[in-house]
Amino acid sequence: MYLENGNLVIRNATAGDAQTLCNWWNDGKVMAHAGFPNGIGTTVQDILDKLQTDTDRNRLLILEIDGVPVGEMNYRTVVDNVAEIGIKICDFNQQEKGSGTTFLTVLISFLFMEMGYHKINLDTNVKNTRAQHVYEKIGFRKIAVHIDSWKNQLGELQSSIDYELTREEYVKTLQQDK
Repeated sequence: MYLENGNLVIRNATAGDAQTLCNWWNDGKVMAHAGFPNGIGTTVQDILDKLQTDTDRNRLLILEIDGVPVGEMNYRTVVDNVAEIGIKICDFNQQEKGSGTTFLTVLISFLFMEMGYHKINLDTNVKNTRAQHVYEKIGFRKIAVHIDSWKNQLGELQSSIDYELTREEYVKTLQQDK
């Protein structure tokens, strides 16, 4: 996959990205919102092995701005025509500039219009209000809130929100924005 929108690119992660991904995923500041304030403790080899399992239905992606990797996305098929996605802008200097919304919109459009998915799911930590704002602006609906449903690495109870967006809802949102 190679999707471009101006100076923003979403592309397949490759073996050449393994060290960067390893650095991001082992950085507790980057991974704290996902419940890993100490990082996930992965290795470059673990990531290389993961990349070997990527297919058109389950893929790890790199986000670039002006040719520089700034984050990662992924999608996976949970059941026929339903995908689950995730995104992290790992370069803190690139956060809160609107690029996350654009990256999400580009991937969502591709998954709905080119890949034929009918629904996209995602979740986020209740504390991640910035992400919630972005998801809801794009058209995602809250479908469940899980209070104190899991613990992070430090043993602290965490809560999460499940979201979903159907292709029909997304197309309607696009038409309203015109």
